Amino acid sequence: MSDSWLELEGKVAIVTGGASGIGLQIAKQFVKNGAKVVVSDLNGTEGQQADGIYFIKCDVTKKDSVDRMIAQTVAQFGSIDILVNNAGVNLPRLLVDVAGERPEYELSEKDFDFMIAVNQKGPYLCAQAAAKEMVKQNKGVIINIASEAGQEGSAGQSCYSATKGALISFTRSWAKELGKYNIRVVAVAPGILETTGLRTAAYEEALAYTRGVSVAELNQDYSKSIPLGREGQLKEVGELVSYLASDRSSYITGTTINISGGKSRG
Repeated sequence: MSDSWLELEGKVAIVTGGASGIGLQIAKQFVKNGAKVVVSDLNGTEGQQADGIYFIKCDVTKKDSVDRMIAQTVAQFGSIDILVNNAGVNLPRLLVDVAGERPEYELSEKDFDFMIAVNQKGPYLCAQAAAKEMVKQNKGVIINIASEAGQEGSAGQSCYSATKGALISFTRSWAKELGKYNIRVVAVAPGILETTGLRTAAYEEALAYTRGVSVAELNQDYSKSIPLGREGQLKEVGELVSYLASDRSSYITGTTINISGGKSRG
């Protein structure tokens, strides 16, 4: 029996899109708390990594790839206790580029389909495959990484916001379906977080154009918009996810936990 507070030792956790950004911090927190961690992502070398993470290559938009990743996890570790649906993409796009200066930043069918595939279809495929294993063991936790944009909407990010809103609705519905099998489903909705390598110059340029501001104006003084006066840290999201994955939060399901420093009304 573990004597740590979260008692995650030996639990098997999958983090999709866990090779960088929020996902990597979530994976590191799980490792720190003694869990066996599988990271699934598009890029990387399969197998056990030096940092304690086991890597499996996976494209969450393809059912065959997801089913293989889940089967490989069970074969390697014997079970799946925790799934974190973290893989996601964000292409800032206007519904209508009224100025007509950057037509590539108007939402196209291709961009729409891409965001829906990764952000909405991916979590469905992963949750379905993982839940089939969790039902057998009558226990499990699915954590969906949403966004405050999914609660409030976001100018220039309507499609992204819609996918995250869908993830919040998936969370409510799956919790109602899976509760009888002792499977909890929770979502986390981060607000503005510290900059990572995923926040590229191309992303910043696109978002600035859709907001009608310069890139410099995007990175504002958050002391006015965020009550806590700062950006969130990726580690803080990782710590919240670790808590929600543990039995310490055994009565929390079907809800979305906002982590935005007080900025969001969610």
